[in-house]
Amino acid sequence: MRTSVTEKPANTRPQMKPYVAQIHAYVPGKSSASDGKPLVKLSANENPLGCSPDALAALAIAGSPNDYPDPGATALREAIGKLHGIDPARIVCGTGSDELLNLAAQAYAGTGDEVMFSRYSFAVYDIAAKRCGADAVEIDDDHFAADVDALLAGVTPRTRVIFLANPNNPTGTFLPRSEVQRLHAGLPEDVLLVLDQAYAEYLAPEDDDGSMALALQADNVLVTRTFSKIYGLAAERIGWATGAPHIIDALNRIRGPFNVTSSGQRAALAALGDQDFVERSREHNRIERERFADRMTMLSNRKIAPVPSEANFVLVTFDGELTAEAAQDAIAEAGYAVRRLPELNFCLRITIGTRQQMDQIADLLANLTGGTNALA
Repeated sequence: MRTSVTEKPANTRPQMKPYVAQIHAYVPGKSSASDGKPLVKLSANENPLGCSPDALAALAIAGSPNDYPDPGATALREAIGKLHGIDPARIVCGTGSDELLNLAAQAYAGTGDEVMFSRYSFAVYDIAAKRCGADAVEIDDDHFAADVDALLAGVTPRTRVIFLANPNNPTGTFLPRSEVQRLHAGLPEDVLLVLDQAYAEYLAPEDDDGSMALALQADNVLVTRTFSKIYGLAAERIGWATGAPHIIDALNRIRGPFNVTSSGQRAALAALGDQDFVERSREHNRIERERFADRMTMLSNRKIAPVPSEANFVLVTFDGELTAEAAQDAIAEAGYAVRRLPELNFCLRITIGTRQQMDQIADLLANLTGGTNALA
């Protein structure tokens, strides 16, 4: 007797929530070409200098994989607090800052609420909003940067959380301290302002935007940071956040109970102790970012231009005969992966790599447009 296998009707199997169905899964930067050829990855904003040798040594220490990690990341929080002048009780660690961004939305927003962010912001903000059933509200940008006036004008009685990345990913733009303060001052006291500082360590100390001070003083500010960028520990997934005690308490209630691995805690602790590596990484990034941006500026007559960046990447716009898609394909053919985002398909986000890597990409773009623009 023959039987046929047919798809069951949708109403006879578990159904995801409608707001989850609206989520477009996060797509990471590519590390291979369309034919599978491995590429040098300048698409994920990783540190080209790697990580601190001290962190590598900490990762090599044999642990006890049968033992759970310290659930409170106690030693790591104490070290973070000492470096930044923060009470460790006001710090929570997470599986990367991504977990903490999602927890912030989950703790303070839900169905019927609004989570707000600027156009051309980190893709996780939209996911974090929809994941908890809230409405994701995108506010118009100001030349690739957050527009404080537009954000304040967009606040409604349903607004519960506002995300602001500073410096911003994927554009690299930066709001000075005065604008961050103006945004916070204009918000209702019951709106949580989440200041995502994943790239803050790339700023010169004098360019501090005041976010940490706000988190220490205000009842409605959360600052998030990560060990994935300048510390070079992206594989270990370690982030942290600070804010008022009641905000940290809310995140601790819903975070994973053993969310930072033992090896990750050891590596982050060692990385914090090697601030010389952080300074070398910052200086390397500053020099090579400026050189690369200068070369892109020299191509402006060929409709290629850099967006001013304070992060460890440069967003390059293409508005002429050479399209971003064609440039990305040519760069891949030369052995490099760079990022072209759906909402910025006329741009390429290019992570700052080594001097040789940045010069090769700059040379290629210059040649593609019919000229040279070498710098000393």
